[in-house]
Amino acid sequence: MERFFVKNFGCRASQADGAAIEAGLTGKGLSSVSEPRDADLVVLNTCTVTATADDEVRQVVRRIHRENPSARIVITGCYAQRAPEELAALEGVTLVAGNSHKSRLPDLVTESHYHGQIEVGDIFAQTDFLSAPVEDAAGERTRPNLKIQDGCNNRCSFCIIPYVRGRSRSAPPEQVVGQVRTLAAKYREVVLSGINLGRWGRDFPGKVRLADLVRLLLEETPVERLRLSSVEPMDFSDDLLQLMADSPRIANHVHAPLQSGSDTVLRRMHRKYRPRHYADRIHKARELMPNCAVGADVMTGFPGESDEEFAQSFAFIESLPFTYLHVFTYSERPGTPAAESAAQVPRAVRKQRTHELRDLAARKNLDYRRSMVGKTISSVTLDNGTALSENYLKVKLATARAANRIESICIGGLTADGLYEAGCLPVMQ
Repeated sequence: MERFFVKNFGCRASQADGAAIEAGLTGKGLSSVSEPRDADLVVLNTCTVTATADDEVRQVVRRIHRENPSARIVITGCYAQRAPEELAALEGVTLVAGNSHKSRLPDLVTESHYHGQIEVGDIFAQTDFLSAPVEDAAGERTRPNLKIQDGCNNRCSFCIIPYVRGRSRSAPPEQVVGQVRTLAAKYREVVLSGINLGRWGRDFPGKVRLADLVRLLLEETPVERLRLSSVEPMDFSDDLLQLMADSPRIANHVHAPLQSGSDTVLRRMHRKYRPRHYADRIHKARELMPNCAVGADVMTGFPGESDEEFAQSFAFIESLPFTYLHVFTYSERPGTPAAESAAQVPRAVRKQRTHELRDLAARKNLDYRRSMVGKTISSVTLDNGTALSENYLKVKLATARAANRIESICIGGLTADGLYEAGCLPVMQ
């Protein structure tokens, strides 16, 4: 029996795609192994959101070929869609299949003879929604990730993702209900994800929105907790935020990409909101859910970002109740308008700004964690002596627990990057 290994890079949507590939290969009679050195077939499901992501893929290819030269290396995903020839030229790579052909990968590797072959088509003609069987949740023991949306219709000037993922498309509501119902029989928390999750349903007839789907899942499945991954700020409608606040079965966790707090930078990025719009959504979320986690993606060093614009962005971020930030240094992506700009910010300046924002994020996170001491927080137990709170904080448990349970945990104090459980009743605030 041929043995395979799948390695996923990048976002939660990519992880879900990798689970679908694994299920497809298993269905073809192949056997999964836990290490690439033991595999006859290695599938790399790639990301291309930054140059660093590309570098990591190339390094992994070289390492796998060096350690297991007889393995057939197959590359798929976003990097494969963007630059197939570049990947096909790497030693050891036998097949490059873009996102346009990802759903056919199990057939391609089992029914075709290939060497240096490239299978990449027009991603904007893609209508398939690659969906993983959810019974095993890709090996997750506590928090399975369910992709319900793919693609993006936005055209942010820095972003390559629409060109490698295609148009926005949604999983049918009845399919999502069935998948969540299946997962709920085994798991306590289910994470809903997508490339542009807030656009779920916009490709269906009528005015169907993400809040409608979440409401349907609460009504028709027994899932104990739903968590939404990243949602664009203006898709956090009053309806969705109110639903999140009203239901104890939805995690109090808001992640809304910001990118910049400077109005002029946002305009050059072709983002569809201004800082005041973003702030309105965040303040509304905190008004309805006072202890909710608030996270954002933020970019430093976008072309033309002046010292004054960065200062504006820093001050705006400092003014909002963020509990964590994902800070990224701008990376030129070939084919995007921003990459063609002559006003590239020096790399040393980009990195310094990233460092400053990460320091700010650390201070905000510390203040937020301190505010949780003495409180009791609903959390899902993991399998390593920790739990994840509904407001996205890691909690070290005082005693061993079975994984995959939702418990109310009293917070006793801080760890280096999270919290620890108290062995006593909550302290009165």
